[in-house]
Amino acid sequence: MRPTVHDIAAEAGVSLATVDRVLNRRPGVRRQTVEKVENAVHRLGYVRDVTAANLARSRVYPFVFVIPAGPNSFMRVLETEIDAAVQRGSAERTSIRIETVPPFDSGAIVQILDTIDPQAVTGVALVATDTDEVRAAVDRLIDQGVQVATLVSDLPGSRRVHFCGIDNVAAGRTAGNLVGRFCAGRRGKVLVVAGSMKLSDHMDRASGFAAVLEAEFPDLQIVGPVETNDDAATVRQAVATALDASSDIVAIYNLGAGNRGLIEAIRARKQHKPAVVAHEVTPHSRQALADGIFDAVINQDCGHEVRSAIRVLKAYADGLNPLSAQERIRIDIFLKDNLP
Repeated sequence: MRPTVHDIAAEAGVSLATVDRVLNRRPGVRRQTVEKVENAVHRLGYVRDVTAANLARSRVYPFVFVIPAGPNSFMRVLETEIDAAVQRGSAERTSIRIETVPPFDSGAIVQILDTIDPQAVTGVALVATDTDEVRAAVDRLIDQGVQVATLVSDLPGSRRVHFCGIDNVAAGRTAGNLVGRFCAGRRGKVLVVAGSMKLSDHMDRASGFAAVLEAEFPDLQIVGPVETNDDAATVRQAVATALDASSDIVAIYNLGAGNRGLIEAIRARKQHKPAVVAHEVTPHSRQALADGIFDAVINQDCGHEVRSAIRVLKAYADGLNPLSAQERIRIDIFLKDNLP
């Protein structure tokens, strides 16, 4: 049987209260007594059940989620999932606050991160813009003992503890293979539409997509990425301009948001229907799949990502390692035939 605190007390010749003070690193215990307890822990091979200890102390984990504001449909679904986690707070022993910032605004992200009180916040989950100033702000928080996980879009080069999102290079490669198969035997151009190349998920998707097309589908030439800040009106104008200027665009890959604008641009040019691969199942992309405007949508489960961020931040706050298999976010591919 696993050793208990009672076994430690008997082995060390001290009271249960003294064992509790030592295990929880509370003051008021002589150095010699601390050593006796720690030696007993080592001899018995005692492993503390942190979860049980936190339940006994009714510990609450205060977290902050930082996400972009604005009309981005996926981000609003993400916010809905965070709101659901807020409602589960009493059951999950969390206290979650949501902070929204203007999309792609590194300065606003830094301002939020720099105002977080490390005495009042245990962890932060952040949809990151990949800039040096955001990296530095994340590292400052970590230096103060606040755990930081990135959500949806990663922050390479920072000391964040975990990325809660899909493998975006693999997602881009998946899109490349889908476009290549949809355009089998055709020669032409593929328009790539991005939100911002300051986002690591957009950069990774673009690089994965290009790698596959260049290696496996040399008859398809990439145009772009055209950056649109994930704004639907900008996407509509960019796609309309490209389609009007070139009759040999055979496919479009939208690796960001703004799908409403993409749908409008294609609907207005029914005589020129390219193959289309986009990201995230939202009401607009779902309807576009059903109507045959989109051919495939690559999706990530944002509910899983939010739950993963909470588990990860809890684990690192307790000095534990998360279960990697449980936190792996899968890449889903939806056609009109398998929409959930």
